[in-house]
Parts: sequence; C-alpha cells; structure tokens
Amino acid sequence: MELRTAASPRDVKHYTTERLREEFLIPKLFFEDDIKLVYSHIDRIITGGAMPVKETLVLTAGDELRAEYFLERRELGVINIGGTGVITVDGKEYTVEHKQGMYIGMGSKDISFASADAAAPAKFYLNSAPAHMTYPTVLIKRDGTPKDGVVIIKDENKVELGCLEDSNHRTICKYILPGQVESCQLEMGMTSLEPGSVWNTMPSHTHDRRMEVYMYFELPEDAFVMHYMGEPTETRHIVMRNEQAVISPSWSIHSGSGSRNYTFIWGMVGENQDFDDMDGIAMQDLM
Repeated sequence: MELRTAASPRDVKHYTTERLREEFLIPKLFFEDDIKLVYSHIDRIITGGAMPVKETLVLTAGDELRAEYFLERRELGVINIGGTGVITVDGKEYTVEHKQGMYIGMGSKDISFASADAAAPAKFYLNSAPAHMTYPTVLIKRDGTPKDGVVIIKDENKVELGCLEDSNHRTICKYILPGQVESCQLEMGMTSLEPGSVWNTMPSHTHDRRMEVYMYFELPEDAFVMHYMGEPTETRHIVMRNEQAVISPSWSIHSGSGSRNYTFIWGMVGENQDFDDMDGIAMQDLM
C-alpha cells in the first residue's frame, strides 16, 4: 500500500509540475492479477484498483492499517469499469457487471475479486474510508428490479446537467449516498459527459467539509483531461490520462476539461454527507 501525506495550500502554490503529480496523481490503478492501493492522510481515504485476470485477488489489511482485516474499522465502495466480475464477501458471491457497484460494510472479513472471463477482465475501482458502524452490504445497479441485497439507483439520483452550448452536458449518477445506499461517510458516483462536451464541475467549487478523489476513464490513448486544482486564486493543472486518479484536498477546486468527452468516478469522505454543501466559485473569480 502506497502512503501519501497531506499538503498545505501555502506549499502547493510553489510546487513544480513533477512535485504536483507526485503528491496528487495516481498514475496507474490497474495491474494484471494485482490490487493497487494508495492511502492518503487527507481524511484517511484509500483509493485503489483490483484487476483479476487469471487469479482470484484477496483484499488484505497490510501493515499500514494495523488491523486484523481490511474492513475491521472501515467501509468500502466499489465500481466495476471492466468486464463482468465476481466479488465474494464472507462467502457470498455477487456478480458485478460493467458500471455496477457495491457497498461493503464495516466488519466484512473475507473479500475477494475475480473475473468471469479472463479475456475481458473486471476492473474494480475502490474507495474506502474509516467507519464507526456497520451498514448493509449491497450490490448497486443502474437499472433493473430491486430485491434483497440489490439497490437500484433512483431516478432522482440520475441528474442531467449543463448544455452543449456550455460544453458541459453531462449526467451525474449517484451510487452511494444517504437515502439510497447508507454509509458512515463515503459517497460515490459517476459522471458521464455527452459527445461534444468537455467540462466537468464548472462553475467550480470547494467543500471544506469533504475531500474528493476523481478517477477519469473512457478516454482513448491519445486523449487527455486537464484537471484543475488549487485554491481558486492559485489554480494549477495536472494532465490526466485514461484510468488515472487524482486526490483533491478540501481546500482545492476540482474541475476538468478534456480533449474530448469522458467519464469519471468521484468519491467523497469527510465531515458530512450533504451532497449540496459546496462553496461555489464565480467564473470571474478564478485565477
């Protein structure tokens, strides 16, 4: 597990491009038959990727957590951006298809990841946060029929925003949030931009009560996203490629513009779970 420390905005304004990327960019998440984890001191979030191909991958705590098992004091959100896979939680198997997700509650001991077809492996994107109580483990689907252990994302949590004229026509699909999938502090969702749209989270904002991690995907090899971060009057950028993630401190804006449309997964942890608790930044105030 890789460790990242927190950073002061007063220091970040002096970072070189290389240092900025070292601190905030996660350049590669998915390794064949391996689990990659990055532990950030910013709200203690863990971001990672599990890509089982021929093997079944077991999630362990490692030395960094000083725990008997990974979710002894944590909760876990998962979204699959690859082929169909199987997540096994304490002996119960969940088939997780493309763009389906899971919430796995604190106290779940044995967690493993497998792919249904090695030729089209699953790519499980992971966000984990400290937890104080156990909420039910559920499979999260974008559509279908609700049943025991399965949550269907509500229509009101599939929000269409923006317009082509502003180059930000997009749909926000909220996976983990209060009233749909209960958690201690973790929220997760996915935003997809329509063809011809390239801007996300614009007008930009900060939320001092929560930090966030973005993972960009569905980008061709020659495409990129310029991810903008920093204080509103001290902005910086990081060039993002396909299936890369970026850590966004609570004091930082987190917007992006791409060379074409793309999709990204957002995960938030922190003081509250109020999705609309944002401090908006006027377009003319960005510097």
